[in-house]
Amino acid sequence: MGRGFTVQATPKILEEGRMSRQHVDHNDILRFATEKVNLPKDKADEYRAQARRLREKLDGYLAEHDDFSLRKMLLSGSLAKGTALRSLNDIDIACYISGANAPHQVSALLDYLAERLRKAYPNFSPDQVQPQTYSVTVSFRGTGLDVDVVPILYDGDPDWYGNLVSQDDGSFLRTCIPRHLEFTAKRKKAQEAHFAQVVRLVKFWARIMKAEHDGFRFKSFMIEMILSKLSDQGLDFSYYPEALQHFFTYIARSGLRERIAFADYYPTSKIGAFSEPVQIIDPVNEKNNVARLYTTANAQMIVDAALDAGDAIDAALAAPTKQETLHYWRRVFGPSFQV
Repeated sequence: MGRGFTVQATPKILEEGRMSRQHVDHNDILRFATEKVNLPKDKADEYRAQARRLREKLDGYLAEHDDFSLRKMLLSGSLAKGTALRSLNDIDIACYISGANAPHQVSALLDYLAERLRKAYPNFSPDQVQPQTYSVTVSFRGTGLDVDVVPILYDGDPDWYGNLVSQDDGSFLRTCIPRHLEFTAKRKKAQEAHFAQVVRLVKFWARIMKAEHDGFRFKSFMIEMILSKLSDQGLDFSYYPEALQHFFTYIARSGLRERIAFADYYPTSKIGAFSEPVQIIDPVNEKNNVARLYTTANAQMIVDAALDAGDAIDAALAAPTKQETLHYWRRVFGPSFQV
């Protein structure tokens, strides 16, 4: 792949490399994903059921206390989108809070939310409902899994827009959980099974890079947005080695200097000027650059890692032996990669 490659060269390289599919092909990557990357279906179902029980309890409490300030709970994050990794250790739930009495200062709002969660869930002991920096953790004793409840200040918007406490820096951020989920569902529908699987594979790669390189960061939401853009542009995700190579090629070619934006919920002409080096605009809020905290140095680390991963996939696709092929794929997915 090298630092002077062009995006057009990649399919040709991949064509020439089809001989090494006898060593590692699409099905091998899928098997690895099923065994090592993806959250198993039974676990996902168990976690969703846990979130559903929380939501149903709140609905029951609301039915009897219609003036209660917690209005709605929605499963959000990777579990809701179907992009969770096997390493998932908590569930994200957005909780919509209405009422003039809700504090607008973060720590006071979290205490307010915790107090009301304890009221809605009297079976929980007080220490099972604990305010954190930007959310309230509800700990289930049975499963040992934590639910992170993130407050959203809600003013009655019919589309369920509200002001979320950002997990990046604690600022308030206009967002819409149902539209975020709908945005991902649309891309998943366009490429059944494959879109979510490629997202999970890239997220797994990013976790490996974070463990191996001090200072490496690459937010899952940014990965999803880049893959959404590539999908919208017609990239076929159904053959995983090629889909991964295209992702890494895009990052290396663009240097993460291209603005990524979508027109699902607003015209792109509404997007204003941003000064940050990486610009990935929230599809439900044209004023929010989801990469606003990423510096040029952060971007360069991602670009360098993508170049290395692309080089490794090229080498894997041209390798004459299975041993060499595995060596190169392990540069992408770490030592747990087996076929």
